[in-house]
Amino acid sequence: MRRSVRACYAGAAGYSYAKSADDVAREHGFDRVARLASNENPRPPSPAALEAAAAALREGNRYPDTRASALVEALRRYHGDYRFVTGAGMDGVIETVIRTVVEPGEKVAVSTPTFSFYALAAGAHGAEVVNIPRREDFSVDPAAFAGAARGAKLAFLCSPNNPTGNSVPPEDVEEILDRMDGLLFLDNAYVDFADTDYRPLMRRHDNLIVGRTMSKLFALAGLRVGYAFVPEWFEPFYHRAATPFALNSVSAAAAAGALADPGPVSEARDHVRRWRERFAGEVPFPVYPSDANFVMIDVAPLTGDEAAERLAAKGVLVRSCTSFPGLGNHYIRVSTGEDWENIRFIEAIRDI
Repeated sequence: MRRSVRACYAGAAGYSYAKSADDVAREHGFDRVARLASNENPRPPSPAALEAAAAALREGNRYPDTRASALVEALRRYHGDYRFVTGAGMDGVIETVIRTVVEPGEKVAVSTPTFSFYALAAGAHGAEVVNIPRREDFSVDPAAFAGAARGAKLAFLCSPNNPTGNSVPPEDVEEILDRMDGLLFLDNAYVDFADTDYRPLMRRHDNLIVGRTMSKLFALAGLRVGYAFVPEWFEPFYHRAATPFALNSVSAAAAAGALADPGPVSEARDHVRRWRERFAGEVPFPVYPSDANFVMIDVAPLTGDEAAERLAAKGVLVRSCTSFPGLGNHYIRVSTGEDWENIRFIEAIRDI
């Protein structure tokens, strides 16, 4: 029966995950491991998020609101009067957007190196994926991107980019939008840690979707809450394509509670910015400038896998970037964790 498995899964490895902290701890004999591989917020969810989630859990016998209306209203209070859709993490939003617009065999463009899930999800829907390389410094050439994406039903651009950390200037994104004949999905998962605001572009372009997440700044990675700013024309079609009840009521309530509690997110943002500067100044390898809650480090002459293994042996879990398409094999990505985790990382990478 194995022949019944689709070719895109039979011969490919799928999404590449970092090692688990428990596995590293057992393998190397640590009580606790510095978890710096998954771009998580090391702090727990805000008290307001926890209280809202507990209240929603008491009604867990009922299906959630199909449109996550309370969360959408909270998003409008937080961001302004835009159109929003939600999903089970940004990944769920990405899959639903692809399902909404892409027919099998149609072209989907991806700016690389970047988050591998765009291509995995598009390929799973039968799309022809076209990778558009960034410049040597990982910046994006707007004219080249738009030209290579011509004819694509959908294109993906991540800013700040995972794993390189750099942002695309809004004026460059606008040039891409003006030149494109399809939809652009702008992944803003890490924009909360940057000084760049792409939201005004939604007022001027009806071919732009801006994806966001509650996993990073708002510390809800385990609850899987994603959302997107969408054009008004697109919203009803997204809902037709969406998996019913994809976003559970506990997660939606926690997200609405977190949006109403500004204190913890302000502290988390300041923490990230402080440690990005320390990594840049204290790590003895080239650290790329970052607008995200992580940094990318060139560990040559080591490979990313070798550096990750040596750091794991010292109780530090980081992400080797060898699985990112279009990126060399000598990079690691390091999240900003708790103070003790970051200090252990700096000490460990100096040792190797």
